[in-house]
Amino acid sequence: MNVGETVLNPEDLYELDADLPELTGPVLLHSIDGFVDAGSVGQLVREHLLDALDHRVIARFDVDSLIDYRARRPTMIYDRDHWASYDAPELVLRLLHDEVGTPFLLLTGPEPDRMWEGFVAAVRSLVDRLNVRLVVGFHGIPMGVPHTRPVGMTSHATRPELITRSSWFDKVQVPGSAAALLEYRLGESGHDALGFAVHVPHYLAQTTYPTAAVAALDAVIAATGLVLPSAALREAALTTDAEITEQVSGNEEVEKVVRALEQQYDAFAGAADRESLLAEARDMPTAEELAAQFERFLAEQDGGDPQP
Repeated sequence: MNVGETVLNPEDLYELDADLPELTGPVLLHSIDGFVDAGSVGQLVREHLLDALDHRVIARFDVDSLIDYRARRPTMIYDRDHWASYDAPELVLRLLHDEVGTPFLLLTGPEPDRMWEGFVAAVRSLVDRLNVRLVVGFHGIPMGVPHTRPVGMTSHATRPELITRSSWFDKVQVPGSAAALLEYRLGESGHDALGFAVHVPHYLAQTTYPTAAVAALDAVIAATGLVLPSAALREAALTTDAEITEQVSGNEEVEKVVRALEQQYDAFAGAADRESLLAEARDMPTAEELAAQFERFLAEQDGGDPQP
């Protein structure tokens, strides 16, 4: 038994609606804020799904127990002589239906600041109570790749049979996250869980990059069999790609950076035993240098001053 599970009953951390419809093996998608999400991949996908599909909240987590308000202070509106509103944080589970009526679940909200084991145990309790058959997470990570090549991704799962894409990584130590711990603990308890880390060009990591979000959505569809709308997200991707192409074209400094990344990408993609793109030893610009160059160029196109 995990230490967090001995502190309290996991079901005390959430309130579940009593009037739920009967669910038969739904998929649970999760995208929570607070960890790496290059290109706002997770944010774009979840906002797209909530905009396109009807939904309702069926479970609310006890954010007072899980969130450090001083670390991430909620916003409030002061109107002339009184407090007019409070943007309370919400960590919730929603019920949605895809385009053919299949129900599925979506967990969204801020990553818990504390009680990760308790939070994971609470989600696992919901997985059991709602008879969830598969849990799927998605987010973006910055990578040394050009925007002119196909979007790649790293997939990971609790069983090798769930993975359909080869990994760009071998063994690497990274900072933990509540989402990663959730997948890890679900695997320990025998549940199927899968995650997608979509590769976003690191010079676009601080922007919204719909092209990577489309790749994430396509991966979710392929893994779950859900029939999910994608037209609006694809249209946004086409618009963004066209804007990037237009802004890069004719700028020698930026074109040089992109060409160097293309050469590196093609060299790895064509090798039978390629290593991670992050491990390349060539004399390449750093992620910070690439981002600074690109942001400076974009600021100049907008007529503004480049950021320091």
